[in-house]
Amino acid sequence: MAFLPLLLLLFLTSSAVPYASSANSTLTAYEVLEEYDFPIGLLPKGVLGYKLNSSTGKFSVYLNGTCTFTVDSYKLKYSSTITGVISKDKLKSLSGIKVKVLFFWLSITEVIRDGDELEFSVGIASADFPVSNFSECPTCGCGFDCDSVKSNGWMDKFNRLVSTF
Repeated sequence: MAFLPLLLLLFLTSSAVPYASSANSTLTAYEVLEEYDFPIGLLPKGVLGYKLNSSTGKFSVYLNGTCTFTVDSYKLKYSSTITGVISKDKLKSLSGIKVKVLFFWLSITEVIRDGDELEFSVGIASADFPVSNFSECPTCGCGFDCDSVKSNGWMDKFNRLVSTF
């Protein structure tokens, strides 16, 4: 009878799927996006690490705190941890990314690549953007317009710091 628990333990440990992380893998989170046919600009600069279950596609991406920035007329907010499921040309069950529409923050739940377009879904609504818009990674606090942000002293530095929390 003692053999049965040992056999069960062996089965459970052999069926466990190992996770790849940026510490144990040569690929960065940005390179993993490219492996699944997504542009690196879906993630902001400064990813600290990630976990990816290559069998199920479940992932977690870790940032140094929350990250807020504006792209065109859209204000985006990334939580310190972003989770979801990745497969070729599809990110689903996303958690941790929000977009401000009028006065409301809506969660981006899915991103689908269709040729040269990315479709971002917030549930019942979606919007398409060219893949080329995401060839660069945005920077927390200023998005893609960091060069145009002029430093006017400590207040600008404070505002950029606050926007990363």
